[in-house]
Amino acid sequence: MSRSAKEWSSPQNALAYLNVADDLPHRSEGESVLIDHLSENTRRVLDLGTGDGRLIRLIKANRPYIEAVALDVSPTMLKSARDHFAGDSKVSIVKHDLSQPLPDLGYFDAVVSSFAIHHLKHERKHDLYEEIYDIINPTGVFCNLEHVASPSVELHVRFLKAIGYTPEKEDRANRLLPMEIQLSWLRDIGFVEVDCYWKWLEMALLIGYKA
Repeated sequence: MSRSAKEWSSPQNALAYLNVADDLPHRSEGESVLIDHLSENTRRVLDLGTGDGRLIRLIKANRPYIEAVALDVSPTMLKSARDHFAGDSKVSIVKHDLSQPLPDLGYFDAVVSSFAIHHLKHERKHDLYEEIYDIINPTGVFCNLEHVASPSVELHVRFLKAIGYTPEKEDRANRLLPMEIQLSWLRDIGFVEVDCYWKWLEMALLIGYKA
C-alpha cells in the first residue's frame, strides 16, 4: 500500500476531509464547468478517487441515466459512497489504490477525478494519464479537477489562507505539480483540445479529449 493510501485508510483523515470538502471556496464552480464538458452522449463514467461519491452524485443529478464506476482506497470513503448509492444499481463502487495500475474495468465515455491524483508520485501521475487515455472511448473526455502547485511560495500561502489552513497544517500527503507540466503531458500522450478550463489559485480543471 502506498503512503497516501495508508493515510487515507485512516478514518480520522478521511472524516476530516469529508468535513471540509463541501466548504472549499469556489469548488462548486469548478464542478459545474466539469459537468458542462461532459457530452450529452456520455453513458459510462469512471471516477478516480471518488471519496464519498460527491462528483458522481453531481453528475447524476444532471444526467441520471449514466452508469458510473467509482474508485477509492479509503474504507471510510468507500462506506460513505456505498451508503449514498445503496439504491442505485448503475453505480459500482470499487476499492483500488491509484498508486497501482488501473484494474480492467472496460471503456468509458468520460474519466473524471476531483482532488485525488495530486496525492500520487509524479511518475505515477504520468503513467495514470496514459492508462486513462487507453480506456477512453473515441471522442471521450478526461476531466481532472485538481490541486496544482503555485508558481511561488507566497501564492501557495495565500491559497492555504483562503481555505483556512496554514503551512503547518497543510496535507503532507500532497505532491503538487505545476498545471503547465500536466497539460504538456496530456498533449504528449495524445489528448486534444487540452487546456485549463477553469482555475482559482491552486484549484484547476484540466481537460483533454480523446483524439
